[in-house]
Amino acid sequence: MQTPEEFELSRRGVIGGAASVATVALVPTGAAVAAAPAPAPATPPTAKVAFSVNGKEHELELDTRVSLLDALRENLKLTGTKKGCDHGQCGACTVIVDGRRINSCLTLAVMHEGESITTIEGLGTPDKMHAMQEAFVVHDGYQCGYCTPGQICSAVAVLDEIKAGIPSHVSADLTAKPKVTPAELRERMSGNICRCGAYSNIIDAIVDVAGAKA
Repeated sequence: MQTPEEFELSRRGVIGGAASVATVALVPTGAAVAAAPAPAPATPPTAKVAFSVNGKEHELELDTRVSLLDALRENLKLTGTKKGCDHGQCGACTVIVDGRRINSCLTLAVMHEGESITTIEGLGTPDKMHAMQEAFVVHDGYQCGYCTPGQICSAVAVLDEIKAGIPSHVSADLTAKPKVTPAELRERMSGNICRCGAYSNIIDAIVDVAGAKA
């Protein structure tokens, strides 16, 4: 016959036993794991977009989250437009859309249906360079060259802005036609960063194309 002492359970033993039972109950069997279906991967939404790039019509089927920069580089293989910060802070990805310069990393490709886009490849070629490209060469407006495509596209658009009479933050008279001055150009080009520091040469190149003297 068993004594009462033999039936006595410790507090630690009760807790340990309960934990073991709970663990076993929570572990799924092999059959249960095999029967659980794997979640289907989500299909990203896509959309068709048609636009003109450097005078050539394109129609693309794109993920709606693709930036204009990535569409130009990855889909159209126009790698002259550079991906710098990818946050709209350096200007290396500047292109001209319907006559206005924009940071192509900050806009979605599907937002530009029917628009006309110009990249550095559309401004000129090595055999027939744009006047701004020639001026950058003459005035040594680049060093490593990574920011240069964005600098040139922005510079071309800047002269068009001044010609159209669009004022800047340093324009003394907002009703008067702005002039091509170093102060105006520095302000208007301030969104394009040159980490090599060729700013003075870039200004000289733009002034040269504008036909003005600093």
